[in-house]
Amino acid sequence: MPELNRFFYTAVGGDWYWLDRLPWGYREWMAYLDRPELETWVVAVGGIPAGYYELERQPGDNFEIAYFGLLPAYIGAGLGGWALSEAVRRGWEMGAKRVWVHTCDLDHPGALANYLARGFSVFKTESKVEELPAVSPGPWPGSGRSGRDSLLG
Repeated sequence: MPELNRFFYTAVGGDWYWLDRLPWGYREWMAYLDRPELETWVVAVGGIPAGYYELERQPGDNFEIAYFGLLPAYIGAGLGGWALSEAVRRGWEMGAKRVWVHTCDLDHPGALANYLARGFSVFKTESKVEELPAVSPGPWPGSGRSGRDSLLG
């Protein structure tokens, strides 16, 4: 359902400059999601959504963790390692020959360490310059990373 994925895309990715899909309308979201090679999984704590990941089957039975992340209030609570392990486990469960993920300097500062701790290795590094807004869009205007309170204590 496009509403769920768009919610997570903006709520998880807003602080990390996930911008590519922001202009998408309902039809673009449906076209992306209505494919058998894509699965969306919700990470929950006590039944409350805390994050998500998208797994996408690639040619040759490779699986990409296309999007992965936690809602701002759950970052730093130790949930990311468990959630990433679940995403990888699900990829292997689906018959993956390889499970992979992209990361970049805009991702959470602990993202690469989390990937490496779960058995990923650096395959390739690239440099790319992108024009970014002066301030990340956040999940909604004014939310931003600084000064947010955690739901977990």
